Order: sequence, then C-alpha cells, then structure tokens
Amino acid sequence: MTDSTKHILRQLIKVAVFILLILLLFLVGLVIGYGIIGDGKPLDVLKSGTWEHIFQFFK
Repeated sequence: MTDSTKHILRQLIKVAVFILLILLLFLVGLVIGYGIIGDGKPLDVLKSGTWEHIFQFFK
C-alpha cells in the first residue's frame, strides 16, 4: 500500500471509532437519564416498547 492509502485508511478508522464512541456515550446517557435520573429501570430504555410509547406522544 502506498503512503496516501495508509493515511486515508487511518483517517477512516479514526472517524469510525469517533462515531462508535458517540453512539456508546449516547446509549450511556440514555441509561443514566431513564434509569437513574428518571423512574424507570436503566435497561428498559433499550426495549422497543419504551420507544413505541415515546413515539406515541408525537402522533
């Protein structure tokens, strides 16, 4: 591989890691907000039934 290909690959890996980190922190925030600050069980925020209930408010 050439140097420019290695550079592009490294940049793509950095972007992918950054996006995964954002998603992980978002999920952690959901769990903290729903379970610790709110009144629900922390992992219930990841269930589809919870999100269906939330989206019913927008209909």
